[in-house]
Amino acid sequence: MSETLVADRSRHGRLRRPSGEPPPLPRQFNKVAIAWLAAFVGWAIVWAWVFLSDDPAIWITERDLELMGPIVDNRAGWLTPSMKAINEIGTHWATPIVGWLALVGALLSKHVRHAVLLIVSLAIIAGVVTIVTTQIDRPRPLGVTQIGDWEGFAQPSRPVALLTGALVAAGLTLVPSVPWRRYWYRATTVLIAVFGFAQLYTGVDHPTDVFAGATVGVAVPLVLYRVLAPEMVFPITYGGGSTAHLDVTGPRGDAIRRAMADQLGVQVADVTPVGLEGSAGSTPLRIVDVAGEVLFAKLYASSHLRSDRSYKLGRTLLYGRLEDEQRYSSVRRLIQHEDYMLYVLRAAGIDCQEPCGIVEITPDREYLLVTEFLEGAVEISEAEVTEEIIDEGLELVRKLWRAGLAHRDIKPANVMVQGDRLRIIDVAFAQVRPSPWRQAVDLANMMLVLALRSSPELVYERALRLFTADDIAEAFAASRGVTLPSQLRSDVRHDGRQLLERFRELSPERAPVAIQRWSLRRIGLTVWVGLIVAFLIAIFVDNLSDIGLL
Repeated sequence: MSETLVADRSRHGRLRRPSGEPPPLPRQFNKVAIAWLAAFVGWAIVWAWVFLSDDPAIWITERDLELMGPIVDNRAGWLTPSMKAINEIGTHWATPIVGWLALVGALLSKHVRHAVLLIVSLAIIAGVVTIVTTQIDRPRPLGVTQIGDWEGFAQPSRPVALLTGALVAAGLTLVPSVPWRRYWYRATTVLIAVFGFAQLYTGVDHPTDVFAGATVGVAVPLVLYRVLAPEMVFPITYGGGSTAHLDVTGPRGDAIRRAMADQLGVQVADVTPVGLEGSAGSTPLRIVDVAGEVLFAKLYASSHLRSDRSYKLGRTLLYGRLEDEQRYSSVRRLIQHEDYMLYVLRAAGIDCQEPCGIVEITPDREYLLVTEFLEGAVEISEAEVTEEIIDEGLELVRKLWRAGLAHRDIKPANVMVQGDRLRIIDVAFAQVRPSPWRQAVDLANMMLVLALRSSPELVYERALRLFTADDIAEAFAASRGVTLPSQLRSDVRHDGRQLLERFRELSPERAPVAIQRWSLRRIGLTVWVGLIVAFLIAIFVDNLSDIGLL
């Protein structure tokens, strides 16, 4: 579908959202999290009231003793050992076991963000409990014989708060969404109820101590995860796939349909993910309108922006040569850059997709870049690569050089063959006026892509028609594993023909171009990151006992 056709359709669409009307996918706070946050605030008010006056503390204590009196007065010989054992396990062992299992599981499943939030949740819970207990100074139940382990003041219950927090955070970190998470929460409720009863039975906590501890333990991780790792953006998934790929069914799918209709005038009949194997920085979509015409779209979210920042930071620290990989300040800037580069590349004669517009899903958080769909096109790794296709690929790089541009992500998934045409896609990393090193790497990557479906000798021979032997030698002197996109690196490794070495044998001899490049910026950034990491690790290790992991 051409841009003109989309523009014609847009005359019948709304094109703009009236002031005050919510976006297609508004950022909403989970109602359950709001309820638990309200309960936490309620307890905070009670704690402030007790701190300021003794009367409410006396009244609450009287009610607590009335509730737990029948329990401690009717202790049964056959039940007491079990309750003491549950108190021992819940107080000293359960939280470290659950916490470490969840932490290790999160790291092994590459849910690093959730692992960090688990530690932060336990740290906040421990901090809240410490502050409240030291300010209120509530003693253990008066007139009751304690037969279980206890330590410090009673309100709120520290063991209950930490164990509840560990169980809730573990569910949010490791358990996929409904129905499995619902089962986890039910099991957590049963476990905390049993442990809480053991605390009352052994006389170490009042009922309100248990309830307050459970409220803190649920509210803190639930609110923290909902704000910093919402399920729609950071889903818990297993069995392969990329965390970059967002679910486009349910509310998000409905929002995409509304946004396409309102902002581009396109009535969407179907939204389907496509080409996920070759995409790690966005969610590529195939969109079909009610007339049966097809568009291509890339969904960008704040999670993609964070991943891009982490990726570029790591490469800047490891390889000084790659420090020109500047991060984007917002999702809006990221998608604007790709849309702009499509126009720049097309003006330079590069055969790439025709842009059709940007669609806002959630302001500053989720956007859709809509382009033409390359009907009938296949990845070059699945196509027959003739001499004509090789020439087109090399000519594409030649045009990039003439225009002072670099694609920076040339790999099989981004080089498409449509009939007898070779077309380039995914220009999110494209750069205006790149370093000569960047341009040389583009040439090497394109020659490797072409050689995967032909032979290095043929590609080298055709390349000499457009580039000098010195140009090619420089390209492969600058190229090595880290300069190859991950898909291309994997394909070259599995090809088995040692393509990099073969191209270097065909080219004039040239010393490798150094990737390591030190600068004050890189040194300062490395020192700063090292200090922050060391500081955080020291705090974590020093507080393992306080947050219940030791």
